[in-house]
Amino acid sequence: MEFHLAFTESYLAAFAMGLFSSIHCIGMCGSIIGTLTLSLKAEVRNQKATLFQFVLNYNIGRITSYALAGALAGLLQTFITLPFAEDYGHRILQIFSALIMIGAGFYIAGWFPRFAYIEKTGSHLWKLIEPYGRKLIPVETRFQAFLFGMVWGWLPCGLVYAALALATTSGNITSSSLTMLAFGLGTLPAVLGAGIMSGTLTILARMRRFKQVIGILLVTIALIALFPWLNPMRLQHI
Repeated sequence: MEFHLAFTESYLAAFAMGLFSSIHCIGMCGSIIGTLTLSLKAEVRNQKATLFQFVLNYNIGRITSYALAGALAGLLQTFITLPFAEDYGHRILQIFSALIMIGAGFYIAGWFPRFAYIEKTGSHLWKLIEPYGRKLIPVETRFQAFLFGMVWGWLPCGLVYAALALATTSGNITSSSLTMLAFGLGTLPAVLGAGIMSGTLTILARMRRFKQVIGILLVTIALIALFPWLNPMRLQHI
């Protein structure tokens, strides 16, 4: 079975990043889901099927914002690489992206806490957007849940920025947007499960060894992004 290299080098890597960074998502987004759930009407909270629809709409909105951010990253990529030859500019972005991803991996593993400072880069934008989210609380409709999710998607997060760095290497605006979509889908199981399996996920999130394994996996993805010829899927094409 053949895989398109763009898929294995960008979309699959982004999905894996989202999946592996779920431990971080539980800490940041799990509490948000809990707060939003408590703000819903009692009849909604007591009906699991209805509650799931609200939580799902939060996340669809969040992932939509990731995709929009990915499109902006693709546009930025065009301007960054403009002064360079196409291959050279792309290689510079690959190296930068890999370094950010390695930092994210060390951060999750607990070896590089200063990586959290990267989240400050988006704090000014968040101050402008966050008041719109407050106006949507309490959330009363599924569409409001979707809109709140879109606001939530711009919450400063170092791991989202690491995924955006990867998105800038995807080649064009469409691919960078799809890369962030893949990242968002990777985070979905943990964030959706935060309300269902919160106890189990919290235990895993506190296990130092588990976080180190996840961190090492992220570093591995970064190295494959930095040295594409190490991609096992690429080897099938040689």
